[in-house]
Amino acid sequence: MNAGAAPPGEMVPVWDFAVRVLHWSLVLSVAAAWLTRHSPGRWHEWLGYATLAIVAARTAWGFIGAGHARFGEFMRSPAATAAYARSVVGGREARYLGHNPLGGWMVAALLAMVALVGFTGWLYTTDRFWGIAWVERLHSTLSDVLFVFVALHIVGVVFTSARHRENLLASMLHGRKRNGGAGHGPAEGR
Repeated sequence: MNAGAAPPGEMVPVWDFAVRVLHWSLVLSVAAAWLTRHSPGRWHEWLGYATLAIVAARTAWGFIGAGHARFGEFMRSPAATAAYARSVVGGREARYLGHNPLGGWMVAALLAMVALVGFTGWLYTTDRFWGIAWVERLHSTLSDVLFVFVALHIVGVVFTSARHRENLLASMLHGRKRNGGAGHGPAEGR
């Protein structure tokens, strides 16, 4: 069903099964990799490979998936994103059915950061870079930056949930959001 055709307030599908499974798999694998970073054995390394595979799958799905899963649906220009950010500060931002412009860029930033952390972790396991201090420091620093981005993502989800009176965490579990209908801004339904 087209979200625009649903009556206001009705729950409509937004996040498909692949987006939700990849999202929560990435959350769990990144958390597990962080928890095993000082553990003996190869758990940390294998979890890093899992994160890279999940990022690759989500990136592919961003191009071949449908609707709100596609990067082309939620990635906005820097100018449009800056305008949206100004509207947030002014308390007049539109509600988006999919990712808002800031959320879209956060998706891209998180995927890129996880990929960089995973890549530098892999690099450190190669014969050429094993034991090289700057590679280990870079991997550690990128991991720290990733967790800053994760914190910003969580703050954004909580803020947007409160501002638009909807549970975005729940929508990432069941895949549906309320169709806003009239009065929710020009971006409603995107």
